[in-house]
Amino acid sequence: MNQLIPLIPLFPLIGFLIVGLFGKKISKNSISILASGSILASFLVSVAVFVQVQNSASHAITVNLFDWISSGKLHVSFSFLADPLSALFLLIITGVGFLIHVYSVGYMKEDEGFHRFFAYLNLFVFFMLLLVLGSNYLILFVGWEGVGLCSYLLIGFWFKNTAFNNAAKKAFIMNRIGDLGFLLGILLIYLTFGSINYIEVFGQAKFFSSEQPVITAITLLLFIGAMGKSAQLPLYTWLPDAMAGPTPVSALIHAATMVTAGVYMIARSNILYTLSPFSMQVVAIVGVLTSLFAASIGLFQNDIKKVLAYSTVSQLGLMFLALGVGAYTTGVFHVMTHAFFKALLFLGAGSVIHAMGGEQDIRKMGGLKKYLPLTYLTFLAGTLAISGIFPFAGFFSKDEILAHTFEHNKFLWFLASIASAMTAFYMFRLLYLTFFSGFRGTKEQEHHLHESPKSMTIPLILLAILSLVGGFVGIPEVFHVSHWLNGFLAPVFADSEMKTMPEYTHHGTEITLILFALSVAIAMIYLANNYYVRLGKRPPEEGAAIPPFQKVLYNKYYVDELYTTVFMKPFNWVSDKFYRFIELRFVNVIVNSVGEGVSWGSRTLRLLQTGSIEFYLLIMVLSIALILFVR
Repeated sequence: MNQLIPLIPLFPLIGFLIVGLFGKKISKNSISILASGSILASFLVSVAVFVQVQNSASHAITVNLFDWISSGKLHVSFSFLADPLSALFLLIITGVGFLIHVYSVGYMKEDEGFHRFFAYLNLFVFFMLLLVLGSNYLILFVGWEGVGLCSYLLIGFWFKNTAFNNAAKKAFIMNRIGDLGFLLGILLIYLTFGSINYIEVFGQAKFFSSEQPVITAITLLLFIGAMGKSAQLPLYTWLPDAMAGPTPVSALIHAATMVTAGVYMIARSNILYTLSPFSMQVVAIVGVLTSLFAASIGLFQNDIKKVLAYSTVSQLGLMFLALGVGAYTTGVFHVMTHAFFKALLFLGAGSVIHAMGGEQDIRKMGGLKKYLPLTYLTFLAGTLAISGIFPFAGFFSKDEILAHTFEHNKFLWFLASIASAMTAFYMFRLLYLTFFSGFRGTKEQEHHLHESPKSMTIPLILLAILSLVGGFVGIPEVFHVSHWLNGFLAPVFADSEMKTMPEYTHHGTEITLILFALSVAIAMIYLANNYYVRLGKRPPEEGAAIPPFQKVLYNKYYVDELYTTVFMKPFNWVSDKFYRFIELRFVNVIVNSVGEGVSWGSRTLRLLQTGSIEFYLLIMVLSIALILFVR
């Protein structure tokens, strides 16, 4: 069974090679089967590995493939580690990834880059699987960089559009900022522990005392990488712009792959963070501020995908908050439930955009539940889940984060509760403006409104079911039912949670927190319904006068403009001066001088061709004399 583990990333890699190299020569149906089938095969093997890990006495399986790097004291093997944490992520990546592939068959069927799109999707999944399966930080880094490359390719998939290319470059460059910190963290791990293998590093770390400066430096550097990859303040602005790619790409990036890499990395490095309470506090504070910041922006956005993008940033902030307060299992739990309902919401948005002929502005929608009943019902399920309404998946994982945060720090809990309340409001604002009241688009758009094909609606239905039942793997202890996920992940987090996890909230307090969060969410839903359905309020048109505070939120706190002023303009100015000074005064002068010298020499030597035999004899004699003289 152990030999099956390498097949999990191998299947998508084979799919990428076949579709990428021969996609133009085979039919779209064959491409669909190859690309989707490779992910399905990985999912089936992942299920088998998951069962094996659960039944294994050690709960960890290592497969060494070959010696990769051997230089001096550095020895790195190319090996995979299957334990409860990686096994769970394998199911999320391949399961949700397969549904996104199936959905993409219908969504991209008319696109001229059909084969290229599926090749990129397969490559994306391959690198993400490599990231979570690697047994050391170097393999993780290869997968980390690979998903960054694929995000660039997919965000800029429609490369003929300059704005989409700029969005892809923005994502690529901003991630490189975080990746520098991550790489420095890996180097410091090697210098400190003499290894980058998880088992060796974590085995030695157990004997370190808390608050050692080197551990704090390592964890903060790793977190810089996570801030870039998982879009935390201040490296978050690339993620909303990533909406430039096709909608299935947004679902894959936001739900099952790239943005959860930072959460996985910190969860994997839990023992190191446990040894640095300062770093954990930084993670928690950055997480809750990111969640609050992004949720406030989402209140007034009118692009259906941008609203979902900022909700992703906000939910990622809650995941990091959970990690920062030591609730590692809870952070991973929210990764899982978020994968279900966020993939559902993005694919539902894609179904709406597909029906609207590419329109993404919710101000031009309305009344779509009559035309897209299945899309509406599934989108409603995802909205209820992200809002934390019982019994949907988000209720269990989000409330667990709030409960742990309340036990750790009341002020952080208060901020997280505000972010959660805003999430319920802007998500139902999105639902009501899109699906309720009368249609506000053009007659032509209304004429072409239709439900999506089965290849798109079946994944929506399956994700809606997962968004409904997925949270029951983590039922709160107050209901006197074992928390299955906590028990499953216990071997991974046992050493950390023994040191940092506070005693769980008293059941009476826990019930109060649950009822409070649920009441606030319901109140926000009622407020949104009252404002956008009963009173029929609509967002102002582009360019209309709006209150200053709303204008600030609508313009996303002008952070992009700030970055342009503080970073882009000075760098562009320096680049321009550098170009004018070095390129024009030195490089151009040297290159032009060489060219002019060759031209002058050729013009001069040409004069030697006189056609006179006497002149040629004279030159020959002089040349012989010169040769004899030189000798």
